[in-house]
Amino acid sequence: MGRRLDADSFVGQLSKSPVRFDALYIVSGDEPLLAIEASDALRAAAVREGYGERISLILDARSDWSEIIGATQNISLFGDRRLVDVAIPSGKPGKTGADTLIKVAGMAESGALTDTLVLINLPRLDRATRNSKWAQGLTSAGTLVEVASVDRNALPRWISQRLARQGQQLDNATLEWMADKVEGNLLAAFQEVQKLALLYPEGKISAEDVERAVLNVARYDVFALRDAMLSANASRAMSILAGLRAEGEALVLVLWAVGEEVRVLTRLAAAQASGQDLNSEMRRQRVFGPREQLLRQTLGRVPPRTWPAALQHAHDIDRLIKGLKVPGRLEDPWEELARLVMRVALSRPRAAR
Repeated sequence: MGRRLDADSFVGQLSKSPVRFDALYIVSGDEPLLAIEASDALRAAAVREGYGERISLILDARSDWSEIIGATQNISLFGDRRLVDVAIPSGKPGKTGADTLIKVAGMAESGALTDTLVLINLPRLDRATRNSKWAQGLTSAGTLVEVASVDRNALPRWISQRLARQGQQLDNATLEWMADKVEGNLLAAFQEVQKLALLYPEGKISAEDVERAVLNVARYDVFALRDAMLSANASRAMSILAGLRAEGEALVLVLWAVGEEVRVLTRLAAAQASGQDLNSEMRRQRVFGPREQLLRQTLGRVPPRTWPAALQHAHDIDRLIKGLKVPGRLEDPWEELARLVMRVALSRPRAAR
């Protein structure tokens, strides 16, 4: 087996029916938007092809890794095929986790994963980790979906490709202008592309129309929400969230903005707890400038144990958005997102309470 695909090719293949699935998929990269899209495409294709049960696990070096094996072997009461959806935010499974992942790779190669798909989400792995026995075992047994970063130079082309999907075009100068305005932020670029789809018909869009749309910044925006949450300004965060909801902002975009910070902070907290150099990890997570200072303050304010639970909370909200019920969560995903934002904004070290 051992296939390697880029995220766009992977999503394109899954859009065609019927899908010929492999038993094991690994999505790895540090571009959250593209990683989410790739994983969501697999989940949607699995549901379409009759994989009606989904088991979600978020694991680290201290987790009970027997849960993966149990999830692949438990027989559904209704005979449903299942997707075992595993996230390893730190990319560091520890010895027990590594041994378990090697076992999962062997099960995939031997055909032991009957009526089961396994999806493993990882951050971008460093060279030493890529060469580890467990990582090599996974990539040789399954399909590796490599989520490449989109740097500033590549961003105009990325914007152009996304516009083409919705039947719209811009000239090169306007594409460069848009890339500058979003400051290289892929999520912000995605948001602007979506906005153009709502405002203008298919065809070529003039530079004037694009400038009018991009510069018309809403009173409430997802990045202000993110900053208020990280700054522990709970009242402002709740006001912005209510404004976003009232203005009809897409909930999935709001969750991405909040969830991206939770994912990054989970990785940074794990690196810090394991004694890794935080400066180096900041660079790997592409955290710079004012955002770096804000994240450092947040790491100092929020107890490390908060982040795995917050990350699971974000995953649960994603399931609610898709119409799935999550035990212990409210049915309204906006309300659950408010609870997640408050969880981060109000969190304090034990001594400060």
